[in-house]
Amino acid sequence: MKLICNGSDLSEAVGRVFKAVSVRTTNPVLEGIKLKAEKGTLTLTATDYELAIENTIVADVKKEGEAVVPGRFFAEFVKKLNREQIELSLDESYRLRIRYMDSEGTLQCMPATEYPPIYEMNDSQYFEIRQKEFKDLINKISFSVSLDDSRPILKGVLLEINEVSVTGVALDGYRMAKCVKQIEKTSSIMSAIVPARCLNEIARLLPDSDDTIRIDIQKNYMLVDLDHTRITTRLLDGDFVNYKNIIPKECETVVTIPREQFDDGLERAMLLARSDRNNLVCFEISENIMQLSSNSEIGNIVEKIAVKLTGNDITIAFNARYFSELLRYITCDNILIKFINSSSPCVVVPSGSTEDFMYLILPVKMI
Repeated sequence: MKLICNGSDLSEAVGRVFKAVSVRTTNPVLEGIKLKAEKGTLTLTATDYELAIENTIVADVKKEGEAVVPGRFFAEFVKKLNREQIELSLDESYRLRIRYMDSEGTLQCMPATEYPPIYEMNDSQYFEIRQKEFKDLINKISFSVSLDDSRPILKGVLLEINEVSVTGVALDGYRMAKCVKQIEKTSSIMSAIVPARCLNEIARLLPDSDDTIRIDIQKNYMLVDLDHTRITTRLLDGDFVNYKNIIPKECETVVTIPREQFDDGLERAMLLARSDRNNLVCFEISENIMQLSSNSEIGNIVEKIAVKLTGNDITIAFNARYFSELLRYITCDNILIKFINSSSPCVVVPSGSTEDFMYLILPVKMI
């Protein structure tokens, strides 16, 4: 293998695929990045079996070939060469020579035959959606997945696709997030449970664009093709929670609250709540005032926010971190918080907005 490529192109490509390099593995080849030079291009591939990312750049290929380079070292090295023309050449002993300006370095590589193949899709089902809409859906829900290995299915996001929309759902046993986005077209009605980690990498690579992307689903895999970058993820196998059964059908109290004021007040109340394992903040709502309070050994904080109250007064406590995290991704001016009683979950939805999201949060028992 021998080629010349642009340093900035190579650095960007390595940065894209490196997120799929395995960090905990008994198979050393998965700690590497596969390089394949052919027909005027260089393709970089990384996978940890769950996630695979491929990126292709233009290269002046003198001799075709492939090898697996040490992933972390190669990524750190080429990051420092993003303004140079780089020559890569591989000898018969799998030593890669990296030439730049008047300097050079060498890396011992592994044969590409040891690298696992990436799943290729044929005759898959698919749906199409605007890039920024899919990115927004992922951002609005993926933070709500479980981090507990004992329930691996909850480490994924459920995607349900019908004729006109895709619904994304994530939950961890204490909260649930749901978001609905319109799609451009679909080949069929389908569903998939996608690891949240993989969706977050897709969102990281997606631009805020109105351009449409196609998302292919086949058997146990999902593929997203972004021009020169292909992301393949293995799907989770199992039955997702029947989330529709846990959404409250009615409520006793509805509060309309300005999002920005709520976010600011909550952040101040959380300054003391963070010293408590449950991030406990008490919500007392009456006479169109929401009072947020937190206490610790060093003091207490009370925040008062004017709201619109419909229904009964209520006093209830929450892990404030759950509210703080969802408020990062809400852009509407006002939100509705719907309560049943002090021991039942509340529901957060937009007020007077075209956004279509819903969050459900379980309260914390007050002692």
